[in-house]
Amino acid sequence: MRFNYKKLVAIGATTLSVAAVLTACSGKKSNSTANKDTKHGIALITDSNGVDDHSFNQAAWSGFKDYGKEHGLKQGKGGYQYFESSSAADYTPNFTQAAQAGYKTIYGVGYMLTDSVKSASKKYPKKNFVIIDSVVSGQKNVASVTFKSNEASYLGGLAAAYTTKTNHVGFIGGAKSSVLELFEAGFKQGVKDGAKALGKKIKIDDQYIGNFTSTDKAKSIAQSMYTDGADIIYQAAGNAGNGVFTEAKTRNKATTAAKKVWVIGVDVDQSNLGNYTSKDGKKANFTLTSVLKGLRFAVKDIADKAYDGKFPGGKVISYGLAHDGVSVTKGNLNAKTWKAVQAARKNIISGKIKVATTPSK
Repeated sequence: MRFNYKKLVAIGATTLSVAAVLTACSGKKSNSTANKDTKHGIALITDSNGVDDHSFNQAAWSGFKDYGKEHGLKQGKGGYQYFESSSAADYTPNFTQAAQAGYKTIYGVGYMLTDSVKSASKKYPKKNFVIIDSVVSGQKNVASVTFKSNEASYLGGLAAAYTTKTNHVGFIGGAKSSVLELFEAGFKQGVKDGAKALGKKIKIDDQYIGNFTSTDKAKSIAQSMYTDGADIIYQAAGNAGNGVFTEAKTRNKATTAAKKVWVIGVDVDQSNLGNYTSKDGKKANFTLTSVLKGLRFAVKDIADKAYDGKFPGGKVISYGLAHDGVSVTKGNLNAKTWKAVQAARKNIISGKIKVATTPSK
């Protein structure tokens, strides 16, 4: 759900009544109310994709709402709130606003906010800071959260290998980085291992958009891959990945359900983005599966620890398949594919399968 405000500035009130939260852009008021206990407030600083990106930020925000529900905290000062960034220039000001508004634990969503977290943690040493998908070393008030996205991406690649009819699949990433290469590495290895198990050869296309916002570019890349014969594309591109879904939907609406192309979702369950009506009038879905990053669980886990006075400052917490820190949905996988995916999951957890962290050529 999109709220009608951006870059929030909580305006304090010493009374126990409603505390207004104003948007820095439009001046409109929200319905957020103040919490009596202000010791456990948490704030989310989004990247430029916004809080309802159907991906990373949205998953984190869901964890915030879970935290509020469990502890009886409302959205607003002393509870939980997000500060939405329109561009990278908003990151540092948003951290400042959140700290000055009284939030105790402040999250930066995505490695692109690393420098802002470093700066803010030094400026506000009595606050807790969390960086997602990156590591900040040497700061006792910063908890670093990483995910073994290569493990879940391996399962996505395996599912693609078992599903493809053209023996041609694709990977589209956002801005290339060590974090995104985990997705690419796991996916490629999963495809190759699946192809080997099935005794076939599968071609893998891969391309990066260069950012997480250009839906048009993502759509264009997807169009090229599908035209060249790929029938499944795994997109790990944040908000830009919506362009891949747009291209797949356009193609699928023009053909029969039996000939549809697929998209593998990322970060959150993106099955809803794959709903469409085919040329032959059948309601169908083209989200094959979604590779989940347990952001919802992770942000709440850290917030709960802070609530109990056990904030893991100075530590790196890595979430993987072992504790469902990453996973995949059953989605539209058939029984044979799902069985193979579940078997591979167990083998990764046991160490029988070692998943690469850098992409193969």
